[in-house]
Amino acid sequence: MSIDSDRDQVLELTQKLLMAATSGDWETYVELCDPSLTAFEPEAVGNLVDGLDFHHFYFKLPGGGDSPIQSTIVAPHIRIMGDVAVIAYVRLTQKLRDGAPITAAMEETRVWQRSGGSWKHVHFHRSPTGR
Repeated sequence: MSIDSDRDQVLELTQKLLMAATSGDWETYVELCDPSLTAFEPEAVGNLVDGLDFHHFYFKLPGGGDSPIQSTIVAPHIRIMGDVAVIAYVRLTQKLRDGAPITAAMEETRVWQRSGGSWKHVHFHRSPTGR
C-alpha cells in the first residue's frame, strides 16, 4: 500500500470511529479498537485509561433523545511510520442543547497500528481546545 492510501484509510477509519461513538454503536467501536486501547481524556480526570470497559459505560447510557450529533475532523495531520499511524486534528461536535445548536471543539490525537493487514485504534488523547 502507498502512504497516500494509508493516510486515506486512517482518516476514513477515524471518521467511522467518531460516528460509532456519537451514535452509540458499540459493535463498530469494538471492531475498530484494540482491546488494550489506552486513553487520556477529560472523562478520565487525568488518569490513563486502559482497555475498553471505561468507554463501554458511556455507550450504555441512554441516548440524547432526538438530537442529531455531527462530528467534523478539521485540519487533520496524518503521519505514517511503517505499521503505525498518528492522526492529529480538531474535532468539532455539533448538536442541539435545549433546542439551540451548539458546537464544541476538542483537540484529538489518535494512534492506529496495522496488524494482520488491518488498522486497529490503540491509543488516543483528547483535550478541550481552550477556546
